[in-house]
Amino acid sequence: MAAFEGKSNPLQLQATRSALVVLIDGLGHAQLARHRGHARALGSGAGKSLVSGFPSTTAAALTSLATGSLPGRHGIVGYDALVPGVGVRNQLRDWGREMDPETYQRRDPLWRRRACAVVAERKYAASGFTLATLRGADYLGQDNLDARVEAAVQALRSHELVYLYLPELDRVGHKHGVGSDEWVSTLEALDAHVGELARAARGGMLVTADHGMIDVPKARHIVLGSALEGVQEMAGEARARQLHLDDPDLALDAVRELREEFEEVAWVATRDDLVASGWLGEVDAEVLPRIGDVLIAAKGTWAFYPDDNDPAMGMVGQHGSFTGDELRVPLARFGDWAR
Repeated sequence: MAAFEGKSNPLQLQATRSALVVLIDGLGHAQLARHRGHARALGSGAGKSLVSGFPSTTAAALTSLATGSLPGRHGIVGYDALVPGVGVRNQLRDWGREMDPETYQRRDPLWRRRACAVVAERKYAASGFTLATLRGADYLGQDNLDARVEAAVQALRSHELVYLYLPELDRVGHKHGVGSDEWVSTLEALDAHVGELARAARGGMLVTADHGMIDVPKARHIVLGSALEGVQEMAGEARARQLHLDDPDLALDAVRELREEFEEVAWVATRDDLVASGWLGEVDAEVLPRIGDVLIAAKGTWAFYPDDNDPAMGMVGQHGSFTGDELRVPLARFGDWAR
């Protein structure tokens, strides 16, 4: 937003009168670097990378992008998270009456500061997550990828800021894995559209992502099983589990036991440790109980499941933890913001 006013900013973006922000869900900096030959347009604009944040997951990262604040302030602390007094809810899909979009997400979205359009799939238009993170913007729903790109180009004629959300690569990565034929062909299609958008952009254009992705082989699946004794609720996701205990006062004991069992394959910490680390930013009192008493963040290519029947075991590509492949995302600059 500072670039619109010609003010200095952390990304050193030059003053511009219009901007296009393209978010490619699931495209990590490392994955782009390894497949640069399939993404020449992205490669031409790519320079520095960014650290998305923890947890490295869509719900938290997109909210941080929308608000300019970290999870400890905006309150979206994981893929699944505990809604105090209600239970664990998926933060992208399972918004009910207990989660008022105007208050559960606690920061004012930046879109209200400018004439802004958001271009994304039609089915998300009235979701709780959309209302919480995109309020203040004109939502332009298009289900077809080509139609979304065209809608973004047209929106640049009437809006100062256009935000285009592209979820295709993340979906393919979860199903088939990073570097699979399906993943590469999807990257190529998205890259072609990035080139088209760069030619159409009238001001500055940025392309970035919410998180990266790694492949988790079945041999790296860990079933927590009896390790969940004393756990009342489990939130997060397979590579970033948040455990809410029956007795929160036993968190240190739980961490000690889990470290003995999983120290080689996970970072295990208490909620206090996570808050003190600064990864969530300053944590507001209302947000604190949404965070698990104990965190299990996978190292390497491991993932943690409650039992052998967890549907998430079917996903090849995953994310959520602290590895560089998950945290670091590209920043490609075009138009007024090219380097």
